[in-house]
Amino acid sequence: MEAQDSTRPGAGNVSSSQPDGTRVPMEIVLMEKVGSGCHSIIQLLDWFELPDSFVLVLERPERSRDLLELLREQQFLSEEAARWLFRQVLEAVWHCTACGVWHGDIKAENLLVDPHSGSLKLIDFGCGTFFHDHPCREFAGTHMYCPPEWLCLGFYREAPATVWSLGVLLYVMVCGCFPFRDDHDTVSGQLFFWRQVSPECQHLIRWCLGKHPVDRAELEDIWRHPWLWGGRL
Repeated sequence: MEAQDSTRPGAGNVSSSQPDGTRVPMEIVLMEKVGSGCHSIIQLLDWFELPDSFVLVLERPERSRDLLELLREQQFLSEEAARWLFRQVLEAVWHCTACGVWHGDIKAENLLVDPHSGSLKLIDFGCGTFFHDHPCREFAGTHMYCPPEWLCLGFYREAPATVWSLGVLLYVMVCGCFPFRDDHDTVSGQLFFWRQVSPECQHLIRWCLGKHPVDRAELEDIWRHPWLWGGRL
């Protein structure tokens, strides 16, 4: 397994969490926090500071490509392939949540997949932060994955926003396109499936994409859902 350098601008989101008072990008703090205990998260091997930037030395999985690139070639995934990858995404998100870390940008571009083994790595914590007890009023992730409450009210909570992004991701996996064309469609909550998708998969996606945060599944619900294990409702 190779190492990869990733240079980040030094003027990004910073945190003074180091014992010696050194201020470093939040991305580094978050990656160190989730750095052990989950094989589905890219590993930060080392980092160091340059005069105007930080260099992150990251794990580099051989042969891996981002999921968006694979979807552009294949258009969409079979439910069997999507199930295997989605379980790994869920494991990564579960681990992040247990560590108090919100990734903030779950999407196909931030998932590295080895086409031969099917192993997956969640990457890019540049939009992440720690979970808060209060609603968030800034959204740094990808607009097509943002929840309707952010569009309508200008605030959201991390946990239901994460579930929303997982629902968008799963739809993209099995349908090859986004579930909503624009903000109006996102807010209206009208969801259609343009490809043949099993009732179980549709149920899970609709549950994740509940218009109101209280109507959405929680991570535990997703993990126990029959579709995730090849079962039926």
